[in-house]
Amino acid sequence: MAKKAELSVEERLRALYDLQLIDSRVDEIRNVRGELPLEVRDLEDEVEGLNLRMDKLNDSLTIIDDEIKGKKNLIEEAKNLIKKYSEQQKNVRNNREYNSLTKEVEFQELEIQLAEKHIKEFKAQIEQKKEVISDTKERLKDRNAHLKHKKGELNEILKETEKEEEALNDKSLDYQKKIDERLVKAYHRIRNNVKNGLAVVAIERGASGGSFFTIPPQVQVEIASRKKVITDEHSGRILVDAALAEEEKAKMDKLFAKLSK
Repeated sequence: MAKKAELSVEERLRALYDLQLIDSRVDEIRNVRGELPLEVRDLEDEVEGLNLRMDKLNDSLTIIDDEIKGKKNLIEEAKNLIKKYSEQQKNVRNNREYNSLTKEVEFQELEIQLAEKHIKEFKAQIEQKKEVISDTKERLKDRNAHLKHKKGELNEILKETEKEEEALNDKSLDYQKKIDERLVKAYHRIRNNVKNGLAVVAIERGASGGSFFTIPPQVQVEIASRKKVITDEHSGRILVDAALAEEEKAKMDKLFAKLSK
């Protein structure tokens, strides 16, 4: 804590601008990755969904196969019963027994017809499901190939930038420790509220970087004196003079070159 209090306003401004340059470099690295991590995640979810669908379709085929086996067994049982009742009809003692057995035979014949109808329907379902499975397999093959390609792209970029990003994040934390907590919180608040993440900007052509609003000459003199932290009244960004920015940029460029090796 004592170390932070010892920093002059100029030292704090330099540390803030250095912090901004470091975080902007991290932003650049992440922009190179762009939407790739999200694309990979979406593709992984899609592949997982397609695999689940394949499992369910294959499970349903197994269930239908079991249903067909059941109906075939029922047909065999019905045929055996018809044979049995037909044999019994030869030994009946009266018409009532004969008619009763005839009804049993007719009932079993209806059972066979119904079972055969169900088997036909089940087979039609199997053909439909096989078509869906074939289409799903093709889509799964395509999505897996696409996922492999996108993962390769992402891994290549990560290989090139991961080490640098990690080192930069460590540097960002180091520089945050140099600055008092209030300023760090203000820096992050501004950074989160602006599209390009620039919380600390240099004066360019009499205006704050990226802005068209002119800064009054007197305020420009105050900024150049580096006696206090001044913010842009329009954007809320912390302002530094161009000379300080140029010096810190040259220093940070050397650091970035070293970290990217």
